[in-house]
Amino acid sequence: MFNLNYIEPVFRPPSEWQSLILQVTNGCSWNECTYCEMYQDTQKQFNFKSETEISQELQSIKQSGTQVKRIFLADGDAMTLSYRRLELILQQINQVFPELQRVTAYCLPRNVSNKTVSELADLREKGLSMVYVGIESGSDEVLARVKKGETYLSSKNALQKLHDAGIKTSVMVLNGLGGQTLSQQHVSDTAALMNETQPHYLSTLVVSFPRGEARFRNAFPDYVAMNRTELFSELHDFIAQLSLQRTIFRSDHASNWLPLKGTLPKDQQAMLANLKMAIDSPESINLRPEYMRGL
Repeated sequence: MFNLNYIEPVFRPPSEWQSLILQVTNGCSWNECTYCEMYQDTQKQFNFKSETEISQELQSIKQSGTQVKRIFLADGDAMTLSYRRLELILQQINQVFPELQRVTAYCLPRNVSNKTVSELADLREKGLSMVYVGIESGSDEVLARVKKGETYLSSKNALQKLHDAGIKTSVMVLNGLGGQTLSQQHVSDTAALMNETQPHYLSTLVVSFPRGEARFRNAFPDYVAMNRTELFSELHDFIAQLSLQRTIFRSDHASNWLPLKGTLPKDQQAMLANLKMAIDSPESINLRPEYMRGL
């Protein structure tokens, strides 16, 4: 058995449930997004682990005899590390686990701006095959209201640079982030961004506030929350406006009432039909019970 020095809580994407979680940073370097509560605890103040500590943890895993096929680099944006540090971490990982299949990480669009396509391509060659990019919205107004610190253009540039480097992108969008008032532009601008950048994977989560809405509303005081039917309608409109060539879509995160899975455009009409049924006759469709929803 091995012991990793985690600073809790540690988060990962649902699809990384079989991966070794290697915490190379703690918290989030931006940590201003008002909808995100993941790194608000005192012990989650942003920092990064030393190369020595990471090496010791990797050796501990190796000595335990554990077979590692996948590694997820935590925390919130390990990609904020410089190209040099990421290169060294990947080199260490490859030395310890030559049988490794892939390395993944969360990635803010701003994390890509200070790395060249050549540097990103080198990280890809060393095993970084995919990153999870929290776009949340393509609307500049919505992004400003929630203090994302990104724009349509910064997100577009980041996704295109990652694609040029051969790194797959799994993009996350927040259903309901603009509320009733900004829903239409949230949908249209986000769909336009997705159509322009063609992500490999696309998932939607429902915006929620387990710790209350005070922090969110301080920056977005006129926010009007959407009920379940309105959220279904927004998601229906979003999917209807997508023109994706070959993107795997998921809305199976625990925050969603209606789990959807498919490949766009092949399964687009089937997903729209399911959403229409959820809107018109929710009692006839298998929705996730409220007690099972969460982050």
